[in-house]
Amino acid sequence: MKLKEIGGRSLAVAALLFCSLTATAQDYKALHEKAIVVDTHNDVLISVLEGLRLEDDLRGKTHSDLARFKEGGVDVQIFSVWSDGTYGKGKGFNFANLQIDSLYAIAARNPDKMMMAKTPEDVMQAVQQNKMAAMIGVEGGHMIEDNLKYLEELHKRGTSYMTLTWNNSTSWASSAMDEAGDKMPKSKRGLNRFGKKVVKRMNALGMMVDLSHVGEQTFWDALAVTTKPVLVSHSCVHSFNPHFRNLKDDQIKAIAKNGGVIHLNFFSGFLDPGYDKRMNGFIASHKTEVDSLQQLNKNSIEIYDWASANYPEEAATLRPPLSLLLDHLDHIVKLVGVDHVGLGSDFDGITSTPQQLDSVADMPLVTKELLARGYSEADIKKILGENFLRVFRANVGS
Repeated sequence: MKLKEIGGRSLAVAALLFCSLTATAQDYKALHEKAIVVDTHNDVLISVLEGLRLEDDLRGKTHSDLARFKEGGVDVQIFSVWSDGTYGKGKGFNFANLQIDSLYAIAARNPDKMMMAKTPEDVMQAVQQNKMAAMIGVEGGHMIEDNLKYLEELHKRGTSYMTLTWNNSTSWASSAMDEAGDKMPKSKRGLNRFGKKVVKRMNALGMMVDLSHVGEQTFWDALAVTTKPVLVSHSCVHSFNPHFRNLKDDQIKAIAKNGGVIHLNFFSGFLDPGYDKRMNGFIASHKTEVDSLQQLNKNSIEIYDWASANYPEEAATLRPPLSLLLDHLDHIVKLVGVDHVGLGSDFDGITSTPQQLDSVADMPLVTKELLARGYSEADIKKILGENFLRVFRANVGS
């Protein structure tokens, strides 16, 4: 009799636990579906220019394709228009337009799945029609080629934000990479007169000023000039990982005071200070094989898939836990509040992501972790997209 009672209670407890876990799973999926999910940075357009089609199943080749955007519940995706510093005058503007052309072509081929969005009203229309709103972000001010007319043309085509620099400085703004380690004289840092004109023109156009990638002096100069809330589209927290691409606490506080929002990058190397050492050790241990893959023009995702298949235990230890991304997020929330943080994955522009976040299809897991950490439904909706939409509306004036 006693044994039966104990067994019955155990079964009852197990049943309650199962129901609780099932309810939690349903809750996070339902909340993720209900929220407007915005990712402010994805670099897959470069892969498109190399011949891939987003309509195809690109698992093992990219982090992104149309089916996985849908699976991940991504309502608004800002596609990065990127080039390195070799695309200077005579090249940068044309290459930016080539990428924008490719995005418009994808949208035209898939009118039932996505639509181009230039305004907050466009975004809401796409959400209501159950389509992904495709937006444009230019990553690197060198693509305007020191020409405000090019800036205006990119805005006309739908560019919602521009990072003032990429890793390379422009003639008018210094980058975080160039400012790091005192490589650049202080007299050359920050925004010059033309750089300040760029920020003012962006404000007037309603184009968000993106401060990812910029040097500290450029950061402070831009905040002194802008009259609109700024965007940080894909950066992390310096106090967790003192990387030159990450934001220090005084910068985070200044963005909050400005009314802006910081979108967290998913790159392992920005999240985890120990990542580079682990990765370098892995490459050194398998140098011959990695070199052979690189000679075959295998990209970083394909190389990681190779490592996972052939050295699963080692590969698993390279990536930081998903919890570390949430630690960066928690830090911003504790420092300045929940109104100033969002998600800017940098999928298809990064070589490594936290465990579990293998592609855009895994975005709901962020919502699951936010719920597990005790964030309210209202706050989760802000993090997933409402904070971005607030800044977007403040810039375009609608």
